[in-house]
Amino acid sequence: MDLKILEKCTLCPHECNVNRLDNEIGRCKASNKVKIALANLHYYEEPCISGENGSGTVFFSGCNMSCKFCQNYKVSQECLGKEIEIENLAEEFLRLQNEKANNINLVTGFMYIPQIIEAIKLARKNGLKIPIVYNSSGYEKVESLKLLEGYIDVYLPDFKYFDNELAKKLSGVDNYKEIAENSIKEMYRQVGKPEFDENGIIKKGMIIRHLVLPNHIENSKNILKWFKENIDENVYLSLMAQYFPTYKALEMDDINRKLNIKEYEEITQYVFDFNFNGYMQDLEDNEEQYVPDFEENNKKKL
Repeated sequence: MDLKILEKCTLCPHECNVNRLDNEIGRCKASNKVKIALANLHYYEEPCISGENGSGTVFFSGCNMSCKFCQNYKVSQECLGKEIEIENLAEEFLRLQNEKANNINLVTGFMYIPQIIEAIKLARKNGLKIPIVYNSSGYEKVESLKLLEGYIDVYLPDFKYFDNELAKKLSGVDNYKEIAENSIKEMYRQVGKPEFDENGIIKKGMIIRHLVLPNHIENSKNILKWFKENIDENVYLSLMAQYFPTYKALEMDDINRKLNIKEYEEITQYVFDFNFNGYMQDLEDNEEQYVPDFEENNKKKL
């Protein structure tokens, strides 16, 4: 794929129009080179993604959102990571496959879509056969997602906010609701409902994630209602109760605590009423969170 698209970059909804080929930096903090913070087996995704072997997860550096509560802020906001050539990225995919990963899991890779496509082409030419998972914030441009058609097997988008004012306050982005709705519909158009192998590992399809925030239960209810009314009932929902305050959330009165029992019970009852397929975390799961040691990893050679 021609990287000329980066000359006036409009890959994401911010449409910064910066010349990344000349190393100009836009909202996502990405330049012309792919930057990753970690490429490793990851066992903490949904059961149908991680399984027993783990998901071959590649954490890309940078992000077009500025979430005040980001657990991986050193990677997303501070852009911790190492630059890597497209050929080396393809080699990482093949290495993870050789380590028996169930899939290649691309975490927040939208700003590197042209390079990722080239790396997938190269890796497939050299024997990559496992599914490709696109792990996304949901804040994506439909036009950019269309470039990925045929390269992505499983979409794993977040749907964070139904309330655009809340999205602006907590993540610094405009029109999140409408953009996420359209991007999720495009993802579904490409891959459809989930398909699984004989071991229960997802091969193709979409799982929509939603992280429940304290003091914002109505936001979650509205998203679940939209999901029920707009998405095939066979698509999986992954409802996450793992929120804990970190980064700038510690300074914000509404999100500087974990979910309480009342909030959790209220939202789980809502889920049961709608009879969704998918996964729902226990509230106890937010007592202990796994966050990769990105700093330690970046002392090593990728």
